[in-house]
Amino acid sequence: MPIRKVLSQGRVPVKIYTDEVADNVQAQLANVATLPFVHHHVAAMPDVHLGIGATVGSVIPTQGAIIPAAVGVDIGCGMNAVRLSLKARDLPDSLGKLRARIEQAVPIGSAGHKDTHTQRHALARVAPGLSVIQSKYPNLDANWKLQLGSLGGGNHFIELCLDENQDVWVMLHSGSRGIGNRIGQFFIAAARREMERHCIRLPDRDLAYFNEGSVLFDDYVEAVGWAQDYAMENRRLMLELVLRVMHADLRPFTLTSEAINCHHNYVAREHHYGADVWVTRKGAIRAGAGDLGIIPGSMGARSYIVRGKGDAESLCSCAHGAGRRMSRNEAEKNYTVEDLRRQTLGVECRKDSGILDEIPAAYKDIEAVMKDQSDLVEVVHTLKQVLCVKG
Repeated sequence: MPIRKVLSQGRVPVKIYTDEVADNVQAQLANVATLPFVHHHVAAMPDVHLGIGATVGSVIPTQGAIIPAAVGVDIGCGMNAVRLSLKARDLPDSLGKLRARIEQAVPIGSAGHKDTHTQRHALARVAPGLSVIQSKYPNLDANWKLQLGSLGGGNHFIELCLDENQDVWVMLHSGSRGIGNRIGQFFIAAARREMERHCIRLPDRDLAYFNEGSVLFDDYVEAVGWAQDYAMENRRLMLELVLRVMHADLRPFTLTSEAINCHHNYVAREHHYGADVWVTRKGAIRAGAGDLGIIPGSMGARSYIVRGKGDAESLCSCAHGAGRRMSRNEAEKNYTVEDLRRQTLGVECRKDSGILDEIPAAYKDIEAVMKDQSDLVEVVHTLKQVLCVKG
Protein backbone atom coordinates (compact mmCIF):
# COMPACT_ATOMS: atom_id res chain seq x y z
CA MET A 1 0.00 0.00 0.00
CA PRO A 2 1.14 3.59 -0.53
CA ILE A 3 2.28 6.09 2.12
CA ARG A 4 -0.42 6.34 4.77
CA LYS A 5 0.68 9.42 6.66
CA VAL A 6 3.04 12.38 6.27
CA LEU A 7 4.40 14.39 9.20
CA SER A 8 5.49 17.91 8.33
CA GLN A 9 6.57 19.35 11.69
CA GLY A 10 10.28 18.97 10.93
CA ARG A 11 12.66 20.54 8.45
CA VAL A 12 11.94 17.63 6.09
CA PRO A 13 8.79 15.47 5.96
CA VAL A 14 8.40 12.01 7.47
CA LYS A 15 6.63 9.51 5.20
CA ILE A 16 4.96 6.68 7.12
CA TYR A 17 3.75 3.38 5.66
CA THR A 18 1.19 2.54 8.34
CA ASP A 19 -1.77 4.03 10.19
CA GLU A 20 -0.65 2.32 13.40
CA VAL A 21 1.82 4.84 14.80
CA ALA A 22 1.71 6.03 18.41
CA ASP A 23 1.94 9.71 19.38
CA ASN A 24 5.32 9.27 21.09
CA VAL A 25 6.64 7.53 17.97
CA GLN A 26 5.44 10.41 15.79
CA ALA A 27 7.19 12.85 18.13
CA GLN A 28 10.40 10.85 17.90
CA LEU A 29 10.23 10.78 14.09
CA ALA A 30 9.58 14.54 14.01
CA ASN A 31 12.68 15.11 16.17
CA VAL A 32 14.86 13.33 13.62
CA ALA A 33 13.29 15.32 10.80
CA THR A 34 14.37 18.60 12.43
CA LEU A 35 18.08 17.83 12.12
CA PRO A 36 19.90 20.07 9.61
CA PHE A 37 21.69 17.27 7.75
CA VAL A 38 18.75 14.94 7.02
CA HIS A 39 18.31 14.66 3.25
CA HIS A 40 14.93 14.97 1.52
CA HIS A 41 12.74 12.97 3.96
CA VAL A 42 12.63 10.30 6.64
CA ALA A 43 10.80 7.05 5.84
CA ALA A 44 8.99 5.03 8.54
CA MET A 45 8.21 1.39 7.83
CA PRO A 46 4.98 -0.44 8.78
CA ASP A 47 6.60 -2.06 11.84
CA VAL A 48 7.64 1.31 13.27
CA HIS A 49 7.84 1.60 17.07
CA LEU A 50 9.59 3.60 19.79
CA GLY A 51 13.37 3.36 19.95
CA ILE A 52 16.23 5.14 21.70
CA GLY A 53 16.72 8.51 20.01
CA ALA A 54 15.71 7.32 16.57
CA THR A 55 12.64 5.21 15.91
CA VAL A 56 12.86 1.48 15.21
CA GLY A 57 11.60 1.00 11.67
CA SER A 58 12.97 4.32 10.41
CA VAL A 59 15.20 5.02 7.42
CA ILE A 60 17.30 8.17 7.73
CA PRO A 61 19.35 9.60 4.83
CA THR A 62 21.98 12.10 5.97
CA GLN A 63 24.56 14.33 4.32
CA GLY A 64 27.75 15.16 6.17
CA ALA A 65 26.83 13.48 9.45
CA ILE A 66 25.92 10.15 11.10
CA ILE A 67 23.95 9.56 14.32
CA PRO A 68 25.52 6.60 16.20
CA ALA A 69 22.44 5.96 18.36
CA ALA A 70 20.32 5.69 15.21
CA VAL A 71 22.45 2.73 14.17
CA GLY A 72 22.23 1.53 17.76
CA VAL A 73 24.27 -0.94 19.78
CA ASP A 74 23.24 -4.15 18.01
CA ILE A 75 25.27 -3.07 14.99
CA GLY A 76 24.70 -5.20 11.90
CA CYS A 77 21.84 -7.13 13.47
CA GLY A 78 20.04 -8.98 10.72
CA MET A 79 18.84 -12.23 9.21
CA ASN A 80 20.15 -15.26 7.40
CA ALA A 81 18.05 -17.91 5.65
CA VAL A 82 18.64 -20.85 3.32
CA ARG A 83 16.33 -23.43 1.73
CA LEU A 84 17.30 -27.10 1.94
CA SER A 85 16.47 -30.13 -0.21
CA LEU A 86 14.62 -31.61 2.80
CA LYS A 87 10.84 -31.81 2.93
CA ALA A 88 8.59 -31.70 5.98
CA ARG A 89 8.25 -35.50 5.80
CA ASP A 90 12.03 -35.81 6.31
CA LEU A 91 11.89 -34.25 9.77
CA PRO A 92 11.37 -36.44 12.85
CA ASP A 93 7.95 -36.44 14.50
CA SER A 94 9.51 -34.93 17.62
CA LEU A 95 11.97 -32.06 17.16
CA GLY A 96 13.00 -31.82 20.80
CA LYS A 97 16.26 -33.71 20.34
CA LEU A 98 17.21 -31.62 17.31
CA ARG A 99 16.54 -28.39 19.21
CA ALA A 100 18.72 -29.58 22.11
CA ARG A 101 21.54 -30.44 19.70
CA ILE A 102 21.38 -27.01 18.06
CA GLU A 103 21.44 -25.36 21.48
CA GLN A 104 24.58 -27.37 22.30
CA ALA A 105 26.28 -26.39 19.05
CA VAL A 106 25.43 -22.67 19.08
CA PRO A 107 25.98 -20.77 22.35
CA ILE A 108 22.89 -18.80 23.38
CA GLY A 109 22.25 -15.87 25.71
CA SER A 110 25.48 -14.22 26.87
CA ALA A 111 27.53 -17.37 26.29
CA GLY A 112 30.32 -17.88 23.78
CA HIS A 113 32.35 -20.84 22.55
CA LYS A 114 34.82 -22.44 24.97
CA ASP A 115 37.75 -22.00 22.57
CA THR A 116 38.38 -20.56 19.10
CA HIS A 117 38.82 -23.87 17.25
CA THR A 118 35.28 -23.73 15.85
CA GLN A 119 35.71 -20.18 14.64
CA ARG A 120 39.24 -20.32 13.23
CA HIS A 121 38.24 -19.80 9.57
CA ALA A 122 35.66 -17.12 10.40
CA LEU A 123 38.16 -15.34 12.66
CA ALA A 124 40.69 -15.26 9.85
CA ARG A 125 38.17 -13.28 7.79
CA VAL A 126 37.28 -10.67 10.43
CA ALA A 127 40.26 -10.41 12.80
CA PRO A 128 42.55 -8.23 10.63
CA GLY A 129 40.00 -5.42 10.42
CA LEU A 130 39.86 -4.94 14.18
CA SER A 131 43.56 -4.31 14.76
CA VAL A 132 43.52 -0.65 13.67
CA ILE A 133 40.37 0.06 15.68
CA GLN A 134 41.85 -1.57 18.79
CA SER A 135 45.08 0.39 18.42
CA LYS A 136 43.04 3.58 18.87
CA TYR A 137 40.41 2.27 21.27
CA PRO A 138 41.85 -0.69 23.25
CA ASN A 139 38.92 -0.69 25.70
CA LEU A 140 36.57 -1.89 22.95
CA ASP A 141 37.91 -5.41 23.25
CA ALA A 142 35.54 -7.98 24.74
CA ASN A 143 35.00 -11.72 24.28
CA TRP A 144 34.48 -11.09 20.59
CA LYS A 145 36.53 -14.09 19.44
CA LEU A 146 34.62 -16.57 21.58
CA GLN A 147 31.27 -14.99 20.76
CA LEU A 148 31.72 -15.24 17.00
CA GLY A 149 29.16 -17.88 15.97
CA SER A 150 26.84 -17.34 18.96
CA LEU A 151 23.19 -16.30 19.11
CA GLY A 152 22.76 -13.83 21.95
CA GLY A 153 19.47 -13.17 23.72
CA GLY A 154 16.37 -11.02 23.42
CA ASN A 155 14.63 -11.38 20.08
CA HIS A 156 17.49 -13.29 18.44
CA PHE A 157 16.57 -16.79 17.27
CA ILE A 158 17.34 -19.83 15.14
CA GLU A 159 14.39 -21.47 13.39
CA LEU A 160 13.53 -24.40 11.18
CA CYS A 161 10.65 -23.41 8.92
CA LEU A 162 8.46 -24.92 6.23
CA ASP A 163 7.44 -22.97 3.13
CA GLU A 164 4.33 -23.24 0.96
CA ASN A 165 5.84 -26.29 -0.80
CA GLN A 166 6.75 -28.01 2.49
CA ASP A 167 10.44 -27.34 1.82
CA VAL A 168 12.61 -26.97 4.95
CA TRP A 169 14.41 -23.67 5.59
CA VAL A 170 16.91 -22.66 8.25
CA MET A 171 16.46 -19.04 9.34
CA LEU A 172 18.33 -17.13 12.02
CA HIS A 173 18.51 -13.66 13.52
CA SER A 174 21.52 -12.16 15.33
CA GLY A 175 24.06 -9.34 15.21
CA SER A 176 27.52 -8.27 16.32
CA ARG A 177 27.18 -9.50 19.90
CA GLY A 178 29.18 -7.95 22.75
CA ILE A 179 31.82 -6.24 20.64
CA GLY A 180 29.16 -4.47 18.57
CA ASN A 181 27.53 -3.30 21.77
CA ARG A 182 30.88 -1.99 23.08
CA ILE A 183 31.52 -0.11 19.83
CA GLY A 184 28.00 1.33 19.78
CA GLN A 185 28.05 2.46 23.41
CA PHE A 186 31.50 4.01 23.08
CA PHE A 187 30.67 6.13 20.04
CA ILE A 188 27.19 7.11 21.27
CA ALA A 189 28.83 8.52 24.41
CA ALA A 190 31.54 10.21 22.33
CA ALA A 191 28.90 11.87 20.12
CA ARG A 192 27.12 13.24 23.19
CA ARG A 193 30.40 14.74 24.41
CA GLU A 194 30.93 16.32 20.99
CA MET A 195 27.55 18.03 21.19
CA GLU A 196 28.40 19.39 24.63
CA ARG A 197 31.82 20.55 23.47
CA HIS A 198 30.32 22.47 20.56
CA CYS A 199 27.27 23.68 22.58
CA ILE A 200 24.86 22.06 20.12
CA ARG A 201 21.35 21.66 21.50
CA LEU A 202 19.24 18.76 20.27
CA PRO A 203 15.60 17.71 20.77
CA ASP A 204 16.96 14.43 22.19
CA ARG A 205 20.51 13.81 23.39
CA ASP A 206 20.45 10.41 21.68
CA LEU A 207 20.41 12.23 18.34
CA ALA A 208 24.02 13.31 18.94
CA TYR A 209 26.06 13.04 15.76
CA PHE A 210 29.51 13.20 14.21
CA ASN A 211 30.27 15.64 11.40
CA GLU A 212 31.86 14.17 8.31
CA GLY A 213 35.54 15.11 8.10
CA SER A 214 36.14 14.80 11.83
CA VAL A 215 38.43 12.15 13.28
CA LEU A 216 35.58 10.62 15.29
CA PHE A 217 33.40 10.41 12.17
CA ASP A 218 36.11 8.52 10.29
CA ASP A 219 36.81 6.26 13.26
CA TYR A 220 33.12 5.50 13.68
CA VAL A 221 32.64 4.64 10.01
CA GLU A 222 35.60 2.26 10.25
CA ALA A 223 34.39 0.67 13.49
CA VAL A 224 30.75 0.33 12.47
CA GLY A 225 31.79 -1.14 9.14
CA TRP A 226 33.88 -3.76 10.93
CA ALA A 227 31.02 -4.57 13.33
CA GLN A 228 28.68 -5.04 10.38
CA ASP A 229 31.15 -7.44 8.78
CA TYR A 230 31.46 -9.28 12.10
CA ALA A 231 27.67 -9.61 12.34
CA MET A 232 27.52 -11.01 8.81
CA GLU A 233 30.24 -13.54 9.63
CA ASN A 234 28.56 -14.39 12.93
CA ARG A 235 25.39 -15.40 11.07
CA ARG A 236 27.33 -17.34 8.44
CA LEU A 237 29.11 -19.36 11.13
CA MET A 238 25.92 -20.05 13.08
CA LEU A 239 24.26 -21.30 9.92
CA GLU A 240 27.24 -23.59 9.31
CA LEU A 241 26.98 -24.97 12.86
CA VAL A 242 23.23 -25.58 12.56
CA LEU A 243 23.65 -27.35 9.22
CA ARG A 244 26.40 -29.50 10.72
CA VAL A 245 23.98 -30.71 13.41
CA MET A 246 21.28 -31.38 10.83
CA HIS A 247 23.66 -33.32 8.59
CA ALA A 248 24.52 -35.54 11.55
CA ASP A 249 20.91 -36.11 12.64
CA LEU A 250 18.89 -36.16 9.40
CA ARG A 251 19.07 -37.84 6.01
CA PRO A 252 21.55 -36.40 3.48
CA PHE A 253 20.52 -33.04 2.01
CA THR A 254 21.85 -30.12 0.01
CA LEU A 255 21.27 -26.36 -0.04
CA THR A 256 18.84 -25.50 -2.83
CA SER A 257 19.13 -21.72 -2.67
CA GLU A 258 21.94 -19.33 -1.86
CA ALA A 259 21.81 -18.08 1.71
CA ILE A 260 20.18 -14.67 2.07
CA ASN A 261 22.19 -12.62 4.58
CA CYS A 262 20.91 -9.09 5.23
CA HIS A 263 21.39 -6.43 7.89
CA HIS A 264 18.56 -4.42 9.42
CA ASN A 265 20.50 -2.22 11.88
CA TYR A 266 23.23 -0.53 9.89
CA VAL A 267 24.54 2.44 7.92
CA ALA A 268 25.61 2.39 4.28
CA ARG A 269 26.61 4.79 1.51
CA GLU A 270 23.85 5.07 -1.14
CA HIS A 271 22.42 7.45 -3.74
CA HIS A 272 18.93 8.87 -3.20
CA TYR A 273 17.12 11.88 -4.61
CA GLY A 274 20.09 13.25 -6.48
CA ALA A 275 22.67 12.94 -3.71
CA ASP A 276 25.19 10.51 -2.26
CA VAL A 277 24.07 10.05 1.33
CA TRP A 278 24.64 7.96 4.42
CA VAL A 279 21.52 5.81 4.89
CA THR A 280 20.85 4.56 8.41
CA ARG A 281 18.33 1.75 8.56
CA LYS A 282 17.26 1.23 12.16
CA GLY A 283 15.08 -1.84 12.05
CA ALA A 284 14.61 -1.84 8.28
CA ILE A 285 16.12 -3.78 5.40
CA ARG A 286 17.23 -2.69 1.95
CA ALA A 287 14.54 -3.44 -0.65
CA GLY A 288 16.12 -2.18 -3.86
CA ALA A 289 14.77 -3.61 -7.12
CA GLY A 290 15.52 -7.34 -7.06
CA ASP A 291 17.04 -7.38 -3.55
CA LEU A 292 16.12 -10.51 -1.60
CA GLY A 293 15.27 -9.98 2.05
CA ILE A 294 13.85 -11.74 5.10
CA ILE A 295 10.93 -10.44 7.17
CA PRO A 296 10.24 -12.61 10.24
CA GLY A 297 7.04 -12.66 12.24
CA SER A 298 6.98 -13.62 15.90
CA MET A 299 7.77 -17.20 16.86
CA GLY A 300 4.10 -18.11 16.50
CA ALA A 301 3.47 -16.40 13.16
CA ARG A 302 4.53 -16.65 9.55
CA SER A 303 7.71 -15.16 8.08
CA TYR A 304 8.49 -14.05 4.54
CA ILE A 305 11.23 -14.19 1.95
CA VAL A 306 10.69 -11.09 -0.19
CA ARG A 307 12.05 -9.36 -3.26
CA GLY A 308 12.39 -5.58 -3.21
CA LYS A 309 10.60 -3.35 -5.70
CA GLY A 310 13.01 -0.42 -5.40
CA ASP A 311 10.39 2.06 -4.19
CA ALA A 312 12.05 5.50 -4.12
CA GLU A 313 9.90 7.07 -1.40
CA SER A 314 10.72 4.25 1.02
CA LEU A 315 14.40 4.93 0.24
CA CYS A 316 14.48 1.41 -1.22
CA SER A 317 13.58 -0.09 2.16
CA CYS A 318 10.98 -2.23 3.90
CA ALA A 319 10.09 -3.48 7.38
CA HIS A 320 12.44 -5.83 9.21
CA GLY A 321 9.76 -7.81 11.00
CA ALA A 322 6.49 -7.56 12.87
CA GLY A 323 7.73 -4.87 15.27
CA ARG A 324 6.86 -4.76 18.95
CA ARG A 325 3.49 -3.44 20.05
CA MET A 326 4.32 -3.64 23.75
CA SER A 327 7.50 -3.48 25.78
CA ARG A 328 9.14 -6.52 27.33
CA ASN A 329 7.95 -5.49 30.81
CA GLU A 330 4.39 -5.03 29.56
CA ALA A 331 4.43 -8.46 27.95
CA GLU A 332 5.59 -10.11 31.17
CA LYS A 333 2.85 -8.33 33.13
CA ASN A 334 0.03 -9.04 30.71
CA TYR A 335 0.65 -12.67 29.76
CA THR A 336 1.29 -16.00 31.43
CA VAL A 337 3.35 -19.04 30.55
CA GLU A 338 0.08 -20.74 29.62
CA ASP A 339 -0.58 -17.94 27.11
CA LEU A 340 2.88 -18.54 25.69
CA ARG A 341 2.24 -22.27 25.33
CA ARG A 342 -1.07 -21.64 23.60
CA GLN A 343 0.37 -19.06 21.19
CA THR A 344 3.32 -21.30 20.22
CA LEU A 345 1.27 -24.45 19.75
CA GLY A 346 2.89 -26.66 17.14
CA VAL A 347 6.33 -25.02 17.51
CA GLU A 348 9.17 -26.87 19.24
CA CYS A 349 10.59 -24.12 21.46
CA ARG A 350 11.11 -23.01 25.03
CA LYS A 351 7.79 -22.42 26.75
CA ASP A 352 8.87 -20.93 30.07
CA SER A 353 8.85 -17.58 31.89
CA GLY A 354 12.37 -16.80 30.67
CA ILE A 355 11.07 -15.94 27.19
CA LEU A 356 7.63 -14.60 28.13
CA ASP A 357 8.73 -11.15 26.92
CA GLU A 358 8.96 -12.67 23.42
CA ILE A 359 5.38 -13.99 23.40
CA PRO A 360 3.83 -13.56 19.92
CA ALA A 361 1.10 -11.24 21.26
CA ALA A 362 3.81 -8.67 22.16
CA TYR A 363 4.34 -8.12 18.43
CA LYS A 364 2.29 -6.48 15.72
CA ASP A 365 0.32 -8.58 13.25
CA ILE A 366 2.82 -9.57 10.56
CA GLU A 367 0.00 -9.94 8.02
CA ALA A 368 -0.97 -6.28 8.52
CA VAL A 369 2.70 -5.25 8.20
CA MET A 370 3.01 -7.13 4.92
CA LYS A 371 -0.21 -5.61 3.58
CA ASP A 372 1.04 -2.11 4.40
CA GLN A 373 4.24 -2.66 2.42
CA SER A 374 2.83 -4.38 -0.66
CA ASP A 375 4.17 -1.47 -2.73
CA LEU A 376 7.68 -2.06 -1.34
CA VAL A 377 8.21 -5.83 -1.73
CA GLU A 378 6.74 -8.89 -3.35
CA VAL A 379 6.49 -12.16 -1.44
CA VAL A 380 8.70 -14.95 -2.82
CA HIS A 381 8.13 -17.54 -0.08
CA THR A 382 5.92 -17.78 3.01
CA LEU A 383 7.48 -19.64 5.94
CA LYS A 384 6.06 -21.12 9.13
CA GLN A 385 8.43 -22.20 11.88
CA VAL A 386 8.29 -25.69 13.39
CA LEU A 387 11.34 -25.27 15.66
CA CYS A 388 12.64 -22.14 17.39
CA VAL A 389 15.77 -21.67 19.50
CA LYS A 390 15.72 -18.53 21.65
CA GLY A 391 18.53 -17.00 23.66
